[in-house]
Amino acid sequence: MKDKQKLSLFDITIIAIGLVVGMGIFRTAKDAAAASTSPAMYFGVWILGGLIAICGALTYAEIGSRYPVTGGYYKIFAVCYHPSLAFGINCIILISNAASLSGVALIGSEYIAPLIFESPTAFNEAMLAIAAIVIFYGVNLMGLRMSSNTQNVLMIIKLCLILVLIAALFFPQLYHVNTESIASATTAVSTNNILLFGVALKAVSFTYGGYQQTINFGEEVHNPQKNLPRGIVMGIITIITLYLCVNYSYYKIIGFEELKSTKSIAAIVAEKMFGAAGGYTISILLFLAVLAYVNVLLLSNPRVMYAMSMDGILPKAFKKKEEKKDVLTVSLSVFAGICVIVLFFADRFEQILSFTIFLDSIGMATSAGAIFILRKRTKHLDNTGIYKMRLYPVLPVIFILAYIFVGTVIAITNPEYAVTGISVLTVFIILYFIFRKKGNNNNNFSDADLLKEEI
Repeated sequence: MKDKQKLSLFDITIIAIGLVVGMGIFRTAKDAAAASTSPAMYFGVWILGGLIAICGALTYAEIGSRYPVTGGYYKIFAVCYHPSLAFGINCIILISNAASLSGVALIGSEYIAPLIFESPTAFNEAMLAIAAIVIFYGVNLMGLRMSSNTQNVLMIIKLCLILVLIAALFFPQLYHVNTESIASATTAVSTNNILLFGVALKAVSFTYGGYQQTINFGEEVHNPQKNLPRGIVMGIITIITLYLCVNYSYYKIIGFEELKSTKSIAAIVAEKMFGAAGGYTISILLFLAVLAYVNVLLLSNPRVMYAMSMDGILPKAFKKKEEKKDVLTVSLSVFAGICVIVLFFADRFEQILSFTIFLDSIGMATSAGAIFILRKRTKHLDNTGIYKMRLYPVLPVIFILAYIFVGTVIAITNPEYAVTGISVLTVFIILYFIFRKKGNNNNNFSDADLLKEEI
């Protein structure tokens, strides 16, 4: 790739911000606050979550630099692990993505439901979320797509909402009357507090997610040895700053104790600033942003399934495409179906959050662990201009241990989701051997085997 076409420091910084800043900041603050015993613990977990994100992003950046291939995040499993494990993990990552879509749809429904129902229930919110998924499933099935500007509009909406929430800090008259000092009410370290910290970190991890996609930009950055780590660190530091400012606004305007039980937090801040009309406007904008996010995931994930089928990772049926409309009918239908099924079994955001992050903890820990395998297999790439992180192996070890910790906390506090996650992974591993035995995937992982030989 020519240097003029490669990503600059500014480009990779903006990409890092765009990959991470999502819808979670408008909801997960409530869950993190509910698990925190003090404001100091609350803000501490947001800072720690950002530092873990830096460790993860730099780890994935080197993986992407050592293994520069389109769709690298799912292909590294096939290259570095046994095909059965790769198949199982890739499938649960897709389920995690579906659950994440369902969770974000619920965030939007929680904001819009009070404008439609007098006393909205969890069932009402779940039905609104399902309606959003079904509508955009139909849109995608007909071959209609939002333009690429949809994502840009979504990003503008999110950043404007974040700036509005931060601006509330400049109006002291809006502050909650009983706001306690951040350093107050600190408690001694105990097993219970460690578990609570892990529960708070679970919510924060959802909000900081997305940086793993830096794996796709390893060879596309100009002077990657310097610009890649600088861009990632600058991007995530910017995100940490934005998130801390937004959370400080929640803390000052809503109050720490009230934040623990308030779902439509952004709307409440806007209502205090601009009155009831401001709260309604924020709720509608957030719901529109959620609809665009739902559409984007319904566009992207079926294409991942299609690519996995082309590689022999999923059955051939997932390659089925309606050529006239360029619609991946089977992949789109299966993915949308998983999203709806998740909402039938978990109609509250807290439930989906636990399930999603437990699956993510498996995928993140194993994918980051690939760096140890790739370092050995690609020693010949050292000193050839690829990105090679400093403080190895400390950074990937910190990242892996953090997700093992979060996964363990979920297994202790919500064992039903951990059992479900492990069971789903086991079923997919068994299915791999069934597919292989029946010959449905005669070329299963053939591309992966070739890539193993190449690297």
